[in-house]
Amino acid sequence: MLLHGECEVATAASADEALGRIADAMPDLVLLDLVMPGRSGLELLEDLRKQGASPPVVVLTATKTVTTAVEAMKLGAADYVTKPFEVEALRIKIRNLLQQRALEAEVEQLKDELEGRSRLGRLLGRSAAMRQVYRTIERVAASHVSVLVTGESGTGKELVARAIHELGPRASGPFVAINCAAIPESLMESELFGHERGAFTDATERRIGRFEQARGGTLFLDEIGELATSVQAKLLRALQERTIERVGGREPIAVDARFVAATNRDLARDVAAGRFRADLYYRIHVVSVVLPALRERREDVPLLAQAFLERAARQAGRSELQLSRAASAALARYAWPGNVRELENAIEHAVALSEGPSIEERDLPEAVLAGSRAEALGDAVRTGQLSLEEATARFEQALLREALERSDWNQTRAAEQLGITRRVLKLKMDRYGLREPGTP
Repeated sequence: MLLHGECEVATAASADEALGRIADAMPDLVLLDLVMPGRSGLELLEDLRKQGASPPVVVLTATKTVTTAVEAMKLGAADYVTKPFEVEALRIKIRNLLQQRALEAEVEQLKDELEGRSRLGRLLGRSAAMRQVYRTIERVAASHVSVLVTGESGTGKELVARAIHELGPRASGPFVAINCAAIPESLMESELFGHERGAFTDATERRIGRFEQARGGTLFLDEIGELATSVQAKLLRALQERTIERVGGREPIAVDARFVAATNRDLARDVAAGRFRADLYYRIHVVSVVLPALRERREDVPLLAQAFLERAARQAGRSELQLSRAASAALARYAWPGNVRELENAIEHAVALSEGPSIEERDLPEAVLAGSRAEALGDAVRTGQLSLEEATARFEQALLREALERSDWNQTRAAEQLGITRRVLKLKMDRYGLREPGTP
């Protein structure tokens, strides 16, 4: 066999039999002799073209005329071989076509994934951790269960909540979000459940709460771990009974909203410490979506940075802006304690400060530059390229030079930026040989 041990091979003795086998099995490649009993190979090619998507076809022909080969190619053949042929040459041709088909299939899969990702709003990332997040969102979106989104501040928890809403059966309804950390305890009950006129001093008219506003849609409570225990009890009752009472009211009001909550706290630990109700925790924690910190998916930094750059540059009317190689490297090294939100802010900062056609390393925020530099030196120490003493000296020297350049080499201002005296700065400048350009 031509590809013995490499491929699973099926044969057909006629064009009609081949057409049936191709329709049933959809092989990765067809090796087609133009001369067959009954209908010819060219007729089979014509049938395959009419059917639409079909595997690549390599035509075998005993005729050496260009006309037959051209006709076969016009009908969709990927390549042709004239008889007699060298077996090894045909084997190489088949392998190349199979590799090409595998590559095309991979490209199509990536396109499908990207189209699917576009349904997930502004969530971005190709890392394994984010792919798991996408899969969880897509599975849970179709249901009506409560979802708890966890992750550090700035990881994009509200984006996850919006994606769950927009992919679910309530997408046509409202998405109502409330940040529990931003509303005083005294106002939270009224914010969630509404109030009747006269319920308290400033209640001059009836007010609809967030639960009623979210009817038919999704209610998202961000930072739910900040809720006071008194409000937690009333929230639990609303989730269990699907009814609420406005502050100052006595009539139960049916509510119909999907519930999604988010927190950057360890709620299980808060439950153990008595800071969060266990029964509410289990009520909201039916399904959990855990968002990874950006430092845990650093391979996503270039993709996120480019997306933020395109948006910020477009808003600034500078669509030609690009990230320099040095700036990209600095972004990739930084640990991003503020996660995706910090990266977005850093790009906006750089766009605002940049002057040329590209964002340079110096345009990035000082915290990013310092952290990136420290990370690079830390790697050098861990790999034995530098001693700890050498790395510390380089880091200090870089900070001094940066402060001096920012202050146009005014030593007094540079010392103030660094939180040291001018005398100490001068001593360190002498130690590292730092001199203003143009001075002896």
